[in-house]
Amino acid sequence: MIRILQRLRQASEGTAPDGAAPGGAAPDGDVPRLDAESAFFSTAWHGGPQGPLVPWEARAVELGARPLAPRAALRRLQALWAHDRYLSTLAPDALQRMERYLHFAAVKAQRDVIQQDEYGNFMVVVLAGELVVNRRQPWGETQRLAQTGPGDLLGEMSLLDSGQRFSSCTTLVDSELAVLSAEALDDMLLHDPALAAQLIAILARKLSVRLRAVSSRLGHPS
Repeated sequence: MIRILQRLRQASEGTAPDGAAPGGAAPDGDVPRLDAESAFFSTAWHGGPQGPLVPWEARAVELGARPLAPRAALRRLQALWAHDRYLSTLAPDALQRMERYLHFAAVKAQRDVIQQDEYGNFMVVVLAGELVVNRRQPWGETQRLAQTGPGDLLGEMSLLDSGQRFSSCTTLVDSELAVLSAEALDDMLLHDPALAAQLIAILARKLSVRLRAVSSRLGHPS
């Protein structure tokens, strides 16, 4: 998290002035320092022997995902996030700016949007439909961890660290999703650091609440 905050600080200092193209050449002809390392989330932690990365583009092809009209999908996202304790703090103009960074897709029932143990770098927001979260245990049993619906977020931890997926997320019915990839978050960090800072802070809070709930459940005496 410290590295993320440092990166956000650098992004804010390197933001292009009004009227200049974000990430473009500086007035004196120098290339802004962010251009040299603009793939923070998509490359900072991934690499080495842990396994191949599965990006959204590859998963979308496997799923046969169908693109959705962005404006209508964004309106649905806005309506859902208006009722979320943390995401409702995003201003309407911030949500409008987020449109350029999201993929919107329709996925058929019984499709594994996220697969356990793979290395991924995207998160999904459920716009419509239902997804079940399952974990396959070492002894072969499959445990259902959660059933999710519109407004729920899945896979946000791997978005931030490109790490291994803890569980699988499968559509129970035909569903509609909004997808944010690590590459898109890098782009947001470079061109709209204020929005990136807001979003990352919200994701950190939601992850903290979830981890505390899990820790409390594991520590509760039987």
